[in-house]
Amino acid sequence: MDEYIDKSTKTIDINTSRGCCMPSDGENPKKVNQLRCCKLSSFNWLEDYKNPIEDEENLFVEVRFKNDHKEFYKQPADLMLSVGDLVAVEATSGHDIGIVSLTGDAINLQMKRKKVDPEKSEIKTVYRYARTADIEHWLKAIEMEDKTIFKSREIAINLGLEMKINDVEYQGDKTKAVFYYTANERVDFRELIKKLAENFHIRIEMRQIGVRQEAAKLGGIGSCGRELCCSSWISNFKSVSTNSARVQQLSLNPQKLAGQCGKLKCCLNYEVDNYADALKNFPDNRVPLKSKKGIAFYKKSDVFRRVMWYAYKTDPNNLMAIHIDQVKKLMQMNKQNKFPADLEAFAIEKEQVTNADNNNIDQLSSYI
Repeated sequence: MDEYIDKSTKTIDINTSRGCCMPSDGENPKKVNQLRCCKLSSFNWLEDYKNPIEDEENLFVEVRFKNDHKEFYKQPADLMLSVGDLVAVEATSGHDIGIVSLTGDAINLQMKRKKVDPEKSEIKTVYRYARTADIEHWLKAIEMEDKTIFKSREIAINLGLEMKINDVEYQGDKTKAVFYYTANERVDFRELIKKLAENFHIRIEMRQIGVRQEAAKLGGIGSCGRELCCSSWISNFKSVSTNSARVQQLSLNPQKLAGQCGKLKCCLNYEVDNYADALKNFPDNRVPLKSKKGIAFYKKSDVFRRVMWYAYKTDPNNLMAIHIDQVKKLMQMNKQNKFPADLEAFAIEKEQVTNADNNNIDQLSSYI
């Protein structure tokens, strides 16, 4: 953890593990505590737009805390907040310290996207700019987090609790801490809360999260060699089903389709819509192609090349790649009881496979 106070600009540059930050370049104070990764950043495309009928009584800002924790707050009329400002905000009890991540008219769109109604929801208030004393207190709380995690895990193990404590987030005034944990079954952690309160002398809140949220907090490297999407940029988890793999004609191998969280990889949803749109132009693969040489059955597809592979019933290991336009033409000819001499004349490519490969292809094509 690095910290320094620039006496000339009266700004504080903080590099902590509570989220991404961008060190000040010394010339542009606005960059202090800016976000370097897109996990916590909110692109303000209305930054240079000035609303002529801006409602001064309903100004809100988005404030980020640790990891993916962000909330909306009311902005007092006497504060002119900008992105990167350290602020003291209202908490359930006491106050917390956060970093402003979004301001201006884009806030209304962000609140609408996250289904936060300012008229129905109780939105807390920004108290003030964080003072030097507030920040020093906050930094001391941050320093305690790693030690608190290790100690709390030790206490949970000694109590025989089947749970895993993944992360701890201290409140800015160091009076409360939120413990994030995962568990397969319901856990009675009343005794754990007593032990934690005795050890750390703070108020304790236990918050259970799922395995996907755990992976997002802990981070890691995926099978693609890149940082996990959930820890680097995904902010909303979407349901992933095996149908996404079937549409993309992927082998239904749980070891390859599952991510580090044990659930289906989020990236299975990235291209599924493109595949679904492309497959709309493909003919029914359940219809065999008939020729004087014999009947050929569908084996597999190359979706973006718009090619379907067929093999004769009597020679299943020799595959022929036929463009979908030619496949449609052959199907139309078969409906009119017209049969070409063979299908090789329509093939643009041929491939010979082994019996093992052919079995895998048949197994995959049965799902499509």
